[in-house]
Amino acid sequence: MIPTLLLVVLLSLLSPSSADDFCVADLSRPTTPAGYSCKKLSTVTANDFVYSGLRFPGNLTDPLFHFAVNPGSSSQIPGLNGLGISIARIDIAKDGAVPLHSHPDASEIYIVTRGTVIAGFISSNTVYSKSLFKGDVIVFPQGLLHFQVEAGHEPALGISAFSSSNPGLQFTSRSIFGNSLPSKLVEKVTLLDDGEVRKLKRVFGGSG
Repeated sequence: MIPTLLLVVLLSLLSPSSADDFCVADLSRPTTPAGYSCKKLSTVTANDFVYSGLRFPGNLTDPLFHFAVNPGSSSQIPGLNGLGISIARIDIAKDGAVPLHSHPDASEIYIVTRGTVIAGFISSNTVYSKSLFKGDVIVFPQGLLHFQVEAGHEPALGISAFSSSNPGLQFTSRSIFGNSLPSKLVEKVTLLDDGEVRKLKRVFGGSG
């Protein structure tokens, strides 16, 4: 039979204190691969867990793809720090698209709240895509290339939830053509000719 004092000690170790229930991000300090440092509990307020940014459409000024993302990660919602979740609002203009991209650190669940969207992802050269309507949901597994295309000839709106407070983001085309990798190397790894590579480097702001 476990002595009463030992039982109390064990339960105290298993039950987190209120200070361990969350780690509100201290945005005044640098982020690390493990997230932000914690604010002092005495400085935490309800505002650290509330965010109103998803009320408003993003700035649809992307000249190429005509979409906008309003993120709700730990940088915007300090209370998310360390909780392994985040959210984002995705606005897509008429005939716009969210181009191929990936989130290295999170899976994503995407729900259409307005309009019609063709969405899908690529796994081992197999494409899984579907036309989605208001209320429909699709899951994008962690790290896989995926996309959303407005398909109803009217602006579309969706909300994404992620399995990380900082899911990461990498756009395929911008990653390839928006850097200083020499054009000759880009031609080798993409099989595009010199003219096409240089044109795309100009479009995405690359050099070399």
